[in-house]
Amino acid sequence: MSLFTLFAIAVGLAMDALAVSVSAGLRLVKRNFSKALKMATVFGIFQAGMPIIGYHATTAFRTYIKNVDHWIAFGLLLGIGLKMIWEAFHSSFQCKKIDYFETRTLLLLAIATSIDALAVGISFALLDIQLFTAVLMIGITTFLISFSGVLVGFRLGYHFSQWADVIGGVILMSIGIHILLDHLIIH
Repeated sequence: MSLFTLFAIAVGLAMDALAVSVSAGLRLVKRNFSKALKMATVFGIFQAGMPIIGYHATTAFRTYIKNVDHWIAFGLLLGIGLKMIWEAFHSSFQCKKIDYFETRTLLLLAIATSIDALAVGISFALLDIQLFTAVLMIGITTFLISFSGVLVGFRLGYHFSQWADVIGGVILMSIGIHILLDHLIIH
């Protein structure tokens, strides 16, 4: 597999992480490089790690994940998106907003956005591919795209802060719906 093809795969896998990163950036009230770095690092590690897991997975595990991966991603993203939209219209001191950068939430988002990378790792096992090169490219590409996404989201959020929760929630729900429909229609 050529480096260009690997790069195209890496960019494709990073698109869900980009959308989540932009959504997270929308919620920031000031530019925060450490939060952007945290999100980019976690997303990069998960996007690089999942193909390794997929590559080494057994046939039974592959079949299990293939049958439910879209539902897991859909459920996580839909739930977080709906909560964000609800909070946008029901803000109060008793209503805690989702903190994208809180470790537990960040890990859930990293899992939801990297399930496709697990499937790619399974396909890597069937191809003549240099796994180390592939996962390094996927991880670095996701890191750079996610870091940039948080900063872009911050810039957009500054201008659209009143609707940032709604926009972010719709983006996350759209990703979940896209993952589900893509699987149900194509498969």
